Amino acid sequence: MEQRRCLDCGEPIYGRLDKKFCSDQCRNNYNNRQNADVTTYVRNVNTILRKNRRILSELNPVDKVTVHKDKLVNKGFNFNYFTNLYTTQKGSAYRFVYEYGYLPLENDFYMIVIREQKK
Repeated sequence: MEQRRCLDCGEPIYGRLDKKFCSDQCRNNYNNRQNADVTTYVRNVNTILRKNRRILSELNPVDKVTVHKDKLVNKGFNFNYFTNLYTTQKGSAYRFVYEYGYLPLENDFYMIVIREQKK
């Protein structure tokens, strides 16, 4: 009978017949390697979203404010990343980064709003 080998390090495996790894460390190493590219992508997107949220919260500490696009761009805001889209009955489309939303206005201005928290 052929000896079973660990999928991570190649060492012989003893124990249950369906066992694939010689230790928890090997199992973790193997799974971390399998998910590394996905984890990196998700981490990068979350970093951009957190930065966008921080910029919106700095520019709008109270209720709502209007700012020029240049101000957002200069702070490093990335308009391609947001968490959800909200369209009003009138057809205005707010892009939200978590609880902070922004609406494009005329002449490259944006209105920044905070979504009301449900209690």
